[in-house]
Amino acid sequence: MNARPVYLDLLRIRLPLPGVISFAHRISGVLLFIGIPFALYLLELSLNGRAGFSRAHALLASPWLAPVLLLLVWSLCHHLLAGIRFLLMDIEIAVDRRGSRLSAAWVGGSALVLACVLLLEFYL
Repeated sequence: MNARPVYLDLLRIRLPLPGVISFAHRISGVLLFIGIPFALYLLELSLNGRAGFSRAHALLASPWLAPVLLLLVWSLCHHLLAGIRFLLMDIEIAVDRRGSRLSAAWVGGSALVLACVLLLEFYL
């Protein structure tokens, strides 16, 4: 008999914090890829003179877009910081259990704080 599980319920698996950060790194990469057309549209719109720039600014200032911007800015911050973490782990920095947990906690917290600071700077 084959004792391998047939159905793997991802919501029941309890990953350690470094595993969650690794999974979030992949999710943030997908979100950044999905956000590329939106960013290119805003860039093209803003380069079409004063009227286009005003329209792009109005789109970015709309309240319904704030959660989307928060998600995209968080994705960028998290992907950057987690990527640096993984590069440091490639050169044997923070590869033990304690270092891995500390760096994962630092990435998770720093990405969230950095995203909030960047958005507050943008909206204020």
